[in-house]
Amino acid sequence: MYLPIGGDMAVREKSIIGVFDLDNCTYEKRTREFLAAAEQNGEVITVAEDLPRSFLLTSEYGMTRIYLSQFSTATLGKRV
Repeated sequence: MYLPIGGDMAVREKSIIGVFDLDNCTYEKRTREFLAAAEQNGEVITVAEDLPRSFLLTSEYGMTRIYLSQFSTATLGKRV
């Protein structure tokens, strides 16, 4: 199954490691460092048309990707 995450983008449910709320997670220094390093490595994909509210950490075929989504974690949880 695929999970629509906004911006005409969908990811495979099997590849999702976690769905995180940007408002709550970015308070932690390690999370900010992780997201900054992923952005420098080109692993961050923005699918949010508006301000991103959550991010999805995925791993498929040995590649890690982070998708920034405009949907809240609650909305994404309901879509699963």
